[in-house]
Amino acid sequence: MKFKSSYLLPCQMALMVAMGAGSALPVWSADLKLGAKLFTSECSECHTMKEGKNKKGPSIYGVLGRKAATISDYDYSSAIRSSNIVWSEAKLDEYITSPAKMVPGGKMKYEGLRDAAKRDDLIKYLKFFSE
Repeated sequence: MKFKSSYLLPCQMALMVAMGAGSALPVWSADLKLGAKLFTSECSECHTMKEGKNKKGPSIYGVLGRKAATISDYDYSSAIRSSNIVWSEAKLDEYITSPAKMVPGGKMKYEGLRDAAKRDDLIKYLKFFSE
């Protein structure tokens, strides 16, 4: 069972397990835990996993399968609006590797994550909030 009605941080889940609420929580594998840590360190300054909440960048809750630049209350660059990208795991991997290379002229001020294993963990985390 996956919780989608609210965003639970890994530490909140650990607390709930300790309090005996673990049966209602999803089982998080090591790669999801690493993905959560990577999201916090690499993405959370600009993005959130909260549906309907934008920061410097748009919310990326439910990003897999979504067409780029479709959140109505976020001001996207013309480069990403005209990209026609639909976010698949492969497209996210390419984008996270080097956003400026994939979408020249985009707003994203992130140089990229070169480590393929870390990208895979991060994408698994993003996928968890897209299913």
